Amino acid sequence: MNIKVARLSLGLFCAMVLATGCESSRSKPSGVYPGSEPRTLRPARPATEEEILARAAAQPVAPVAGEGWQSLFDGKSLTGWRVTDFSAGGEVTVGQGMILCRAGEPFTGISTTNFAAKVDYEISLEAMRVSGADFFCGLTFPVRESFCSLILGGWGGSVVGLSSLDDEDASENETTQIVEFESGRWYHVQLRVTEQRVEAWIEQKKVVDAVIAGRKVSLRPGEIELSRPLGLCCWSTTAAYRAVQVRPVLPERPR
Repeated sequence: MNIKVARLSLGLFCAMVLATGCESSRSKPSGVYPGSEPRTLRPARPATEEEILARAAAQPVAPVAGEGWQSLFDGKSLTGWRVTDFSAGGEVTVGQGMILCRAGEPFTGISTTNFAAKVDYEISLEAMRVSGADFFCGLTFPVRESFCSLILGGWGGSVVGLSSLDDEDASENETTQIVEFESGRWYHVQLRVTEQRVEAWIEQKKVVDAVIAGRKVSLRPGEIELSRPLGLCCWSTTAAYRAVQVRPVLPERPR
């Protein structure tokens, strides 16, 4: 009788162990779900130039502080401007309230036909790098009897400065700054020229404050000289411009 009881107890114990194991297996989540395969997420598709320009056109123009501004761009045409005759310039078009300069080899740009100021003036505009990796805003402007250029995003995409002071260009003189620019973003640019100084701001931050009294102010030799007297250009880069304005600087007017 004791042997039978022992065998029965052993059988019940084994059955309980097996049942517990089965239940434990059922309670564990499966490592692989039926019908599923490991997948790699596709990277987001880069925006096309057309998409970038459509978004840019939808953004309102930032208001400019102060009075006396006169528009140099009507938002609809190149009236008062000409396409600069660079040797291998890209296409220039106007639409959606902006001037679009497609990448050239290397220059593309426009120049005014009726700008007479030499000192005591301010220029305001919005500029954007649409695509490319070099300067998207080369603003050439008069300084007394000479000319100079404000470069934004040169030498591989980030150098800001004046070309040239005492024959040193924007990557070599004291105005050199490093600024990381985003493609597809408007930047408000403001330039001020007086007898004593050239100053420039990007998004209200001063990036150039150069004393020019007694110094040689000139353009870097080359095709940039075709941008005189006042011009905008880009280097192997597609760029857009809008809201180009100018006003005189009065001695008593603070910025």
